[in-house]
Amino acid sequence: MGDGKQDLMAVNSTKGLIQQNPITQIQSEIKKLEVNVKSWLSKQSIPVEAAVVTAGGAIQGALIGGLMGTFTQDLSSSMPMQPPPGSLDPNAMASLKQAQALSGGPLVQARNFAVMTGVNVGISTVLRRIKGKEDVWSSMAAAFGSGAMFSLVSGMGGPNQVSSAISSGAFFALAQGGIYKLGEKFSKPLVEDDPFYAKTRSLLFSLGLQSYEKNFKKGLLNDHTLPLLNDSALRDVKIPPGPRLLILDQIERDPELKERRKK
Repeated sequence: MGDGKQDLMAVNSTKGLIQQNPITQIQSEIKKLEVNVKSWLSKQSIPVEAAVVTAGGAIQGALIGGLMGTFTQDLSSSMPMQPPPGSLDPNAMASLKQAQALSGGPLVQARNFAVMTGVNVGISTVLRRIKGKEDVWSSMAAAFGSGAMFSLVSGMGGPNQVSSAISSGAFFALAQGGIYKLGEKFSKPLVEDDPFYAKTRSLLFSLGLQSYEKNFKKGLLNDHTLPLLNDSALRDVKIPPGPRLLILDQIERDPELKERRKK
């Protein structure tokens, strides 16, 4: 009997350790914080949300750029380059500046990446709030602004700053458009034969909540029920409070769904 009680206590103790796994708890807290921040931002004005996400994106970009700059600086220090002769033509000098912009030290790369990521997420946020959705054109517009600002800040365009900014922006936009379409093609679940979830799937995807699509299907909540959704219905299909707020707010912002709600 004593051994049995000890085994039971050991099992319970093991379960407690698993439930109190610090890594799992940290991940859970980070996820909750992310959902709460998104929920708070969705209630703010467009300028406030754009400023916050732009600053956040710039900080993330600066950290990434700083790490990359440290790595490229270590490589360049092992391969010293001779200073360019003053007789180089403008095109060659522009190419050299492009190489320097992409292989500068930590501070240079931190600045470049901060500008690229900050401008990109800022434009994406504004367009998503205005249009009520995120699509390939919004993604390309954000990439254009990101590429153009990168060109201007890095000085890689030489004397023709404006034309270089436009060409860099166009290159970024085309590349992003291709990546977006490829990602859209390969990330779509094989449920094209179910047209009644197209709007629902698009809404969840735009909010980064595509993992809750199964909850919608389990509760038979499809495109026809989107205008009728309320907090109670989403709670019944076991969607947490933060995502519920984001979904209801997005429905309220969608002109088509808002109009259907009034009927």
